[in-house]
Formats: sequence, structure tokens, C-alpha cells
Amino acid sequence: MSGSLYVVSTPIGHLDDITRRALSVLAEVDWVAAEDTRHSHKLMQQLGLEQRLISCHDHNEEQRSPELVARLVAGENGALISDAGTPLVSDPGYRLVRACQEAGVAVVPIPGASALLAALAVSGQPSDRFLFEGFLPAKGAVREKAIERLARLDITSIIFEAPHRVLTLLESLAAHVAPERELTLCRELTKRFETVRRAPVAELLEWVRGDSDQQRGELVLVLSPAARGSELSDQDQALARALLQELPLSRAARILAGHTGLKRQALYGYLEGLQE
Repeated sequence: MSGSLYVVSTPIGHLDDITRRALSVLAEVDWVAAEDTRHSHKLMQQLGLEQRLISCHDHNEEQRSPELVARLVAGENGALISDAGTPLVSDPGYRLVRACQEAGVAVVPIPGASALLAALAVSGQPSDRFLFEGFLPAKGAVREKAIERLARLDITSIIFEAPHRVLTLLESLAAHVAPERELTLCRELTKRFETVRRAPVAELLEWVRGDSDQQRGELVLVLSPAARGSELSDQDQALARALLQELPLSRAARILAGHTGLKRQALYGYLEGLQE
């Protein structure tokens, strides 16, 4: 019978966040596929585990997957981990998971720590709907366009950012969002110098600018939703009201989307608010 691939969450900082089930699985599998074997070797030592590590990262995952799938089909059990937290969240792994599924190998989640969910939980921002953006493009026009798009969203947005770019990100956000728009900075979650601070974007920018310590370590930023319709000009808002007087809501949203280039679903929600 085929073995199974276990997708195992590991701590994002504090070692006590490893689950008993994760420890049991990591101790029993035949091998562990890891993003960085040097980093994961240290983690295994800290957890008191000795396990064969096989590298599986962005640059070799496509070539490595057939080998790992063949081992699983032959009856071995394996685990997939990332450097920290839940695998596949802004980390490699989906190609291996797909290859296993296509070969009929069971893929079993072993949930646990996640920087994404930890940040959302302590952000103080609405959590009923959210967008996970991951890492923004590093530079250029594509980065600015991504920031402009986030500035228009009427749902909470979660961003990973490299410490050396956090200041420029805050500067760009401050230039694109309303002054009262909030941002929560979550730094070094579960670690010794953990920081969680929620404030208007401009205020947070000045705080980070004045404290270089906040420009170090692992960072997650949680941006509050834009007010509905804030992405529309006064002229477009007037057009929206006029359309609602003459047309069904769905038709009005479609026309407004074609005129503004914004997503119809978001405009539908905005138009619904105008009818209330």
C-alpha cells in the first residue's frame, strides 16, 4: 500500500507551539522534505528528533517531486515542512502535493502555527473576510500597482514584508490611503522581541521611522478595509447613484465596473450599501 505525505506545521518562533501530533508524525515518518535542510536540522535537534532530511525548495521542487512520490507509492511515509509555520503559505510545496494527489497518495494536513493567522488574530482588524497578499513585488511599477490595489480593497489585507523594505512600504501606503486608515504591524511573533502595534498608517510610519528595531525580523502587516466607495471619484459616485435610479443593481454594477475598471463584485457591494 502507498504511504502518506504529511504536511506538518512547525513553530514560527516559540518551540512550545509544536503540537503533540506534529511531534509524533515527525518522529515516525521515513523522511522529511524541508525547504532549508540546514535550518530544519537545527529545528529537529531542538525538538529532540533525528530524521532524514531531503531538500525541497522553489528551485528543485519540480525535479524532486517524482522521486518523493515514487518513495511514497512504494510504501514510505514522508513529511513536508517549511522553514517555519504552515507549509505552502508563501512557501514551496504545492507541486509536490499535486503530484501526490495525481498518483493516488494520501496528503494529510497536520495543522499548527501560522504567522498569517497569528497576525490576523491579534491585529484588531475585521476578520470575517480577508485577503492574503503574501510578499509584494520587490520594486518598480508592479509593486506600486499592487499597493494601489490594496489601498482600494474593502476587506482586511495581510502582507508579508522583508524588513529592509518595510519603511518604503509604509511610505507608499501612507501616500495611497485615507489618513484614518489603520495598519497593524506584527513583528517577531511568538519570539522574545514580539511587537504588535495598531495605528493609523501615517502614525505607524513615523513610529517605525524613529525606531530602527522595528525594521528587523519577521514582519506581518494587517491593513484595515477601505471604506466602501472610497476608491471611486466624486464623479463616479454620482454616476453610481444615477445608475441605481434607472437600472437593476446587477446591471448597474456591470456598467460601473466597465467604466472604472474595478471589480464588479466589489462595486455590487458598494451599490448595495447605497440602497440601504
